Amino acid sequence: MCGRFTLHHSTEDVAERFAVEQTLLELRPRFNIAPSQPVAAVIQRDSRVMQELKWGLVPSWARDPAIGNRLINARAETLADKPAFRGAFARGRCLIPASGYFEWHRAGQVRTPMLVRRAGGEPFAMAGLYERWQTPEEGILRSCSIITTEPNEVAATVHHRMPAILTREDVEIWLDADVTDLQALARVLRPYPLADLIVHPVSDRVNHAGNDDASLVDVVEPATPTQDPQLGLGL
Repeated sequence: MCGRFTLHHSTEDVAERFAVEQTLLELRPRFNIAPSQPVAAVIQRDSRVMQELKWGLVPSWARDPAIGNRLINARAETLADKPAFRGAFARGRCLIPASGYFEWHRAGQVRTPMLVRRAGGEPFAMAGLYERWQTPEEGILRSCSIITTEPNEVAATVHHRMPAILTREDVEIWLDADVTDLQALARVLRPYPLADLIVHPVSDRVNHAGNDDASLVDVVEPATPTQDPQLGLGL
């Protein structure tokens, strides 16, 4: 699953990396992004736009937006079957830019927070889904979910799932509204194929969503966490 991540690259760096043509938000460095918080997303409309979405997908048919608390992740293998994700898979695909993501490695009763990132420090794109939900006040809630898949060799050292990280070629397929072949889309949601990910332990301060500073991505010696992080549930 993916329950925390970091995005500390600049608006300009992210926009250049993912060929964004219009930015509707100004990024600030964030080192401990948690479910229910606003996140940056890249969506292809008439132009490629980067805007803010709430992390935790609320389907258009939902009666209660609280359902989003349970829909922070979507399993790649079941997108076409799950009612919560089926519509967004067909017409609501997006990118969630990240500088790295956190996972907790379990050894017995000890859970150690680990950061997975690209060796060169570049941002990467996690495949996402987004939805629009009409609020009782006639407003629009825009929300998203991060897709997870089987891990590659690096990610498998810490967890049995990983976010579906897209290559440059995959990004173009995933965002192309003219691609309607769900099998073709599912093929890009594979274990990340490039050999440029690294993983290292970080401070257990990342367990608390209120902590958000650059020290959270520094390499530290593994230590016993004070408590388990409060993470959302994947489906």
